[in-house]
Parts: sequence; C-alpha cells; structure tokens
Amino acid sequence: MLACAKINLTLEILARRDDGYHALRSVMVPVALADELAFEPAARFAFACDPPALTDDNLVTRAFARIGLAERPVAVTLRKHVPVGAGLGGGSSDAAAVLRAAMDGAFGPLPARDWVADARALGSDVPFFLADGPALVEGTGERVTALGAAPPWWLVLAMPNVHVATGPAYAALAGSRATQPPPTRPRNTSATLRCGEALQRADYDAVLAAMTNDFESIVRGAYPAVDATLRALDEAGAPGRAMLSGSGGACFALFAREDDARALAARLRAPGATRVEVVPFATSATWR
Repeated sequence: MLACAKINLTLEILARRDDGYHALRSVMVPVALADELAFEPAARFAFACDPPALTDDNLVTRAFARIGLAERPVAVTLRKHVPVGAGLGGGSSDAAAVLRAAMDGAFGPLPARDWVADARALGSDVPFFLADGPALVEGTGERVTALGAAPPWWLVLAMPNVHVATGPAYAALAGSRATQPPPTRPRNTSATLRCGEALQRADYDAVLAAMTNDFESIVRGAYPAVDATLRALDEAGAPGRAMLSGSGGACFALFAREDDARALAARLRAPGATRVEVVPFATSATWR
C-alpha cells in the first residue's frame, strides 16, 4: 500500500500550552509522493526497510506495537521515497498506513479500539493521515476536520539535502517570540480557515493568497540550502510565492495546471543536491 506525503498550505503556530506543546492551525493536503508498504504472511514478525539505516525505532514497528501486533506473524517491508526531516510527514504517513491496514482487517480481527488515540500517541501528524484527504488540523494535531476531495492541482516539490529536526525548530521559534506576547490569532481572521474554505471551493487564487508558514523565517535563517531553494522557486516564477512545508526543509510551488508546473520545473535552477519532483495532490477513494 502507498503512504502519501503531505504539504502544509498553511501552518500557524499559536500560543504554547501548559503541557509544553504549541497549538497550531494548518491546512494539510496529501500529495502523490509516497512510501511503499508491503505486508506478507510469515512465521514471525519481521520488518525490513529500504534504506536499512531507517530500520531502527521506525514508526512502522512502533505502530504495530501500539496496537498490540508486535508479535503478529507478518513480514513488513517499507520502501522509503519520502525524504526524512523534510516537513512532508513521511514517517507519520507510514504509521497511519499500518493503522488503516489494521482497521481494514489486514492482520485479522481486532477488538474495538480508539484509533484516533492510537494515531495521536504515535505522532502529531498521524491523525491527519487517517482522514485520507485534505484537512484542517488544529490543537496539537489531534483535531482533524476533513475538507473533502482535493482539487486536481499540481506541485513542484524541491527538497534540498537537509534534515530539519522539528523539536529544535519549535524551540527556535519559541525563542524568537520570547520577548513578545504570544500570538492570539482569533479564528475569524485566520489565514488557515480562509485557505481551507478556498480549497473546498477549488478557488486557486484565494488559496495562493492565504498560504503562510510561521516556520519560514526561522528555517531560512538556519538552513542556507532552504533559503536558496525558496529563492530559486520564486525566481523561476512560482505563483504567489514559494512555500516551506511543515518545519522544512521541503519547499513547493502550487499550480492549477500540470503543464505550468512542468514548465517551472524545467527552468528551475535549484541548489546542488536538491531533489525536484512534479506531483499532483493525491486522490483517494474516500473522497470523490
């Protein structure tokens, strides 16, 4: 099965909560860049990952353990295509794929469970991937409101060879706000809510106008390759402006038409070692 990556059309980081986590608002959309997961009957549980360096403490094995299937006789193979530390949610999507397979009976009958609680325990982005489509994500990731079918839009994804750790990115953002009052951002003026409503209407121009990411200035300052990639996308003619996904370092430009996306990719002069993919928003049988 495929475990699609995601991009954040918006990412608003709100006040820090008493439990130490930051509240957020984000519009997330699955995209057609995906890891591959295969499940086969076996004498005992086994897990293999390509590349092998990502085998230890993988979210796939943690997902099996979380739902009590760490001893189930199944051989699991994960082939990674989504880069790690890119803000694309690859590991979270892998974990959600295990949960979805279990929900569909791939590993035999299971007792009733709170699958959302399982997803939340595995990571803040995992509940989003259970929605199997675009969604408004709030709280610390546990409040997910599905937004229906994605429009048939395209992305130029430019992924510099950097690994941006989420924890330090949040710490740097908190440090930058230490001398300022925390943002309140009432819902009735939220760029994220405007973006979600525009996405449901397939209003491309309104989505472009609403896109925002609070991590952008922090990550651009800390990672020159990310700054250079965003500048290269803008110089190549990204509509609106190029965006960072999540806490980075993947960057993207959003297009309503495939041929426009491929034309930008052809003229893009991204920094060395930057991986470039032209991909559509992912489609799903859940939403038609």
